[in-house]
Amino acid sequence: MARERIVILGAAGRDFHNFNTLYRSNERYEVVAFTAAQIPDIDGRVYPASLAGELYPNGIPIVPESDLKELIVREKIASAVFSYSDVSYEHVQQMGALVNSVGADFVTLGAQKTMVSSAKPVIAVCAVRTGSGKSQTTRKVSSILRDRGYKVVVVRHPMPYGDLAKQAVQRFADYDDLARHKCTIEEREEYEHHIDNGCVVYAGVDYASILKEAEKEADVVLWDGGNNDLPFYKPDLWFTVVDPHRPGHELRYYPGETNLYCSDVIVVNKMDSAEQTGIDTVLANVADRNPSAAVIKANSLLTIDGDSSQIEGKRVLCIEDGPTLTHGEMKYGAAVVAAKRHGAGSIVDPRPWATGRIQETFDIYPGIGALLPAMGYGDDQIADLEKTVAATECDVVVIGTPIDLTRLIKIDKPVLRVGYALDEQGTPNLSTVLEKFAGEHPRS
Repeated sequence: MARERIVILGAAGRDFHNFNTLYRSNERYEVVAFTAAQIPDIDGRVYPASLAGELYPNGIPIVPESDLKELIVREKIASAVFSYSDVSYEHVQQMGALVNSVGADFVTLGAQKTMVSSAKPVIAVCAVRTGSGKSQTTRKVSSILRDRGYKVVVVRHPMPYGDLAKQAVQRFADYDDLARHKCTIEEREEYEHHIDNGCVVYAGVDYASILKEAEKEADVVLWDGGNNDLPFYKPDLWFTVVDPHRPGHELRYYPGETNLYCSDVIVVNKMDSAEQTGIDTVLANVADRNPSAAVIKANSLLTIDGDSSQIEGKRVLCIEDGPTLTHGEMKYGAAVVAAKRHGAGSIVDPRPWATGRIQETFDIYPGIGALLPAMGYGDDQIADLEKTVAATECDVVVIGTPIDLTRLIKIDKPVLRVGYALDEQGTPNLSTVLEKFAGEHPRS
């Protein structure tokens, strides 16, 4: 019987995992190509034969999503499998309409189909949108468990933006590992804070192989989700973080609403800086979609690393986490909140000084506004970020990303870093939830 020819629509993460778990050794299907979206410069590569398996001795090409319609017609594609996250339902259905218009089926996969089971207990931390506060939650979960004597290993959602074969299984225990693996700013934003918090981090491409390595040194595997994607591993305890700064998004973005339905615990974060109407909307939607979930209410506790008096009355350039501002669609982040709380005279709009790849980012995402996204998917983008900061006329730079950006770019102005931590209000809280988890999963 002829193999069904399919294309996998992705963004260098979930697409590869779906292939590895469902299609790699499946003779019913022939994966003709991956398409690439969201992330700059990830098309034009090949998913290597060493990862693709014996059915694909030449690997699998990765092509721009803009070529999808022509690809389906030319290659006689039977179905397209949608495999990336943090997009509106409108976007998903528009992709479906395009695929259907040229005669192919449009497929979204069930939540459990691609989850790998672990020999160790798994806790998953996911979200309804990128930038909701997963990093704060995972850090506190790992700290509480380690205080109880558990060895926690974090497995982070993939960000393989370089040589895929070399990135199949990556382990990060210190900053030298970040340099050795040539991590981008986006990767460092997700790995550094765990390393600083005392945890080993695994990531890469082949998440079944990654799990086998992580299990060797873990009592608990802590899944740190990316965007609003679903866990790659079957959770024994599933957290989802929701954001009252974007009320209603928990019901309108794929696949974040699935996380909302499936979770054991919902964390409503950033309540201290959100409007009450936003909080009320989110709580009502949580109660409607998942009334049996435990609900943890939390503030996002901001700290300034440096002399906060340097902000008062000054022209402040705010640098925020890149993906949160781009496909996450947030209009501000921790840097803006901190700058306003400490009396900034003005928030400087960097767009008049934007250079090269940073200007391209503003062109693609015009809704970013008067903030600077810490974009750094490659050396040229990092260089343009440095040039943009240097050229921007401001008195002080406030950085709201979870990394020390000055390790990667030179900044010739006073720099203040903003930290943020989950600050639960009342009960239930993470400690009470994890006490129950520890009782069900004692250390071996």
